[in-house]
Amino acid sequence: MDWPFLIPVGYQFVALVACIRRMFQVRPTPDAMPPISILKPVRGVDPLFYSVVCSHAQQDYPHFELLFAVSDPADPAVPIIQRAIAEFPNRQIRLIYRSTQTPNPKVGALIDLAREARYDVLLVNDGDIRVPQGYLKTLAAELEQPNTGLVTALYRARAEHFPGQMEALGVATDFAPSTLVAPLVGVTEFAMGSTLFFRRADLEAIGGFEAIGDYLADDYQLGRLITRAGKRTVLSSCIVETSLGAGTWREAWDHQVRWARTIRVSRGGIMGYLGLPVTFATLWAFVAFLTGHPLMGFILFALRFNVAVLAGLMILEDRNTVFRLSLMPLRDLAGVAIWVAGLFGNTVQWGGRRLTLHAGGRIRD
Repeated sequence: MDWPFLIPVGYQFVALVACIRRMFQVRPTPDAMPPISILKPVRGVDPLFYSVVCSHAQQDYPHFELLFAVSDPADPAVPIIQRAIAEFPNRQIRLIYRSTQTPNPKVGALIDLAREARYDVLLVNDGDIRVPQGYLKTLAAELEQPNTGLVTALYRARAEHFPGQMEALGVATDFAPSTLVAPLVGVTEFAMGSTLFFRRADLEAIGGFEAIGDYLADDYQLGRLITRAGKRTVLSSCIVETSLGAGTWREAWDHQVRWARTIRVSRGGIMGYLGLPVTFATLWAFVAFLTGHPLMGFILFALRFNVAVLAGLMILEDRNTVFRLSLMPLRDLAGVAIWVAGLFGNTVQWGGRRLTLHAGGRIRD
């Protein structure tokens, strides 16, 4: 019987609809452009870090400030930020050194940055996020939507090394579609470190950044708390770009397993995590072929391929997706192995530290 394969087929069909729906999303223009404080915790740099800084400093927006925080005065980001301060004298760019200690040091930096920020609309994104022109105007318009408390954004990934490029393929063809599906199936608690745009009043209403200082997935927890306070999370029409630095297969594996285990402990525990295999179209396609159901196998492969092209090429505008599509089945099967690894154990590697995850995604050394 073919019916067991109808569930993964149904998921891929919903993903296809979600991608098509996204392609028709209209980028709004703001009625008002409030001053914005951009908060960027930084630890280390990649080769394109100066272009990251410039992409923010060159935004066509009337009033904003750009604040960086580092933990170590010897951090290689420091001279690059100082260069930007000198080369953009008409911009409000500042560098501070983190003093607040939290289990998640990034959140400690955010606590310090929020204290220094002059404005009441805040933007947080990761240190390696490069943004397009018009980014701030679009976010400002999207935060104006009724009952919106937070705006987040999809991202495409760049990588210099092949292990990182395989991760980037997963971002474009697997992670992005699943993010687009989430609001269609009623998932409202989501937020990504690529973009977190919100009002200071909503941050203070949930207890400030201090409320998420001992969580590994600080971005998800911020979205969760703002959503549970009665506000909506909106997925921006903007696409930003991140850097994946994995130079070895072990680094890529550790990174992906950290994501998997964090998802398992953060989002409803084991039962929610056990539902993820419904998204494994390539696995189920192979099972269909091996068990004498070739039509279902072809349908699954066709849907998977079309979702990957729409998400990676048409939505994220990641041209590398096309060149790597032949590797997608291999990457998908590796994703199954990562999911299995995520089922077991509560330790992860992060920033050179080995951490233990506890209930809800809290961390301890």
